[in-house]
Amino acid sequence: MDASQLRVALFTGNYNYVRDGANQALNRLVGYLLRQGAAVRVYSPTIEKPAFAPTGDLVSVPSLPVPGRAEYRFPTGIPARVRRDLTRFDPNILHVASPEILGHRAVSLALRRKLPVVASVHTRFETYFRYYGLAFMEPLVEALLRRFYRRCDAIFAPSESMAQLLREQRMSYDVGIWSRGIDRTIFQPERRSLEWRRSLGIADDEVAIGFVGRLVMEKGLDVFADAIDQLERRQVRHKVLVVGQGPAREWFEKRLPQAVFAGFQAGEDLGRAVASMDMLFNPSVTETFGNVTLEAMAAGLPVVAARATGSESLIEDGVTGRLIAPGRIIAFADALQAFCDSEELRRTIGQAGLRASERYGWDQVNQELVDSYMRIIRQHQAGIRVIRQSPVP
Repeated sequence: MDASQLRVALFTGNYNYVRDGANQALNRLVGYLLRQGAAVRVYSPTIEKPAFAPTGDLVSVPSLPVPGRAEYRFPTGIPARVRRDLTRFDPNILHVASPEILGHRAVSLALRRKLPVVASVHTRFETYFRYYGLAFMEPLVEALLRRFYRRCDAIFAPSESMAQLLREQRMSYDVGIWSRGIDRTIFQPERRSLEWRRSLGIADDEVAIGFVGRLVMEKGLDVFADAIDQLERRQVRHKVLVVGQGPAREWFEKRLPQAVFAGFQAGEDLGRAVASMDMLFNPSVTETFGNVTLEAMAAGLPVVAARATGSESLIEDGVTGRLIAPGRIIAFADALQAFCDSEELRRTIGQAGLRASERYGWDQVNQELVDSYMRIIRQHQAGIRVIRQSPVP
């Protein structure tokens, strides 16, 4: 079997209506599959004006706005018209990218039709609740996720640290790696622009501490702001540069009134924004990989990040960046201050991160997933299957 014989049905709660690292990775995967001659059909909620054009054939599934987060859609199931479309497409493997109703129904369809099904893990959903005062729900959510992932033939994490966590949580008996790549035509040190910084009111000799991502509380905005407060108290000269948009922007602007908010940036503009920072501060613990961390490293920036899944696989503490225990405000501030105070340290760590980022390429990581697809199909055809419906302890 080769890639041209693949017929992949991809089910995801967000393919292109809101831009984030997960759905951009999925679109890159579909583009790669199509270039290898595979057939792909994507099933996802859609809106009238999505964030970007979808790669490949996209079939809309019914959905409702998520309460309190209306920019996101909640799939309500797989109607008869979509099941008929799936039958006509006749896939030989299903890929599920989100563990909500659409994902559960897709896995059930695969089981009924005796098709192999895999899942990719894009975020740590169980950690979201702690940012909304609902941390007590984490064990329940983890148990529900375990039930979902154990019904799949295999699951794929974007980093070894996340894969190890999934093994420890007993999410699956077959945990593989589908990493992330970097577009080096966009993220590179040469895109740094002092002129762009000046247009935002950032002086050439000011050290810009950057944040990149959707402005939502689960990205650790409170930790970011608290650490910046420490720098203010210590009178450490710096400037905060925030790149991104989201529902928590108003809160973040009020919390950091001296920060520069550059709004949403994409493509070459994003590459310029990242390279024009002097360091990246990423306190989030929800990412399973940390695309923004890798992008910053490729731009030659030192990164201060939470010691969490994803970042642990990208950063070597003290060599390519700093890893700090989640929520340790003083330790975050100490690491940021060290970079603010020393241009030589920023340069040394940034160059080491740039070299470390060179091993990540999109075609290589996507081919590894394609190879896994074919392995799982062969195992399924041979009757070699993992236990897929284990009871949840």
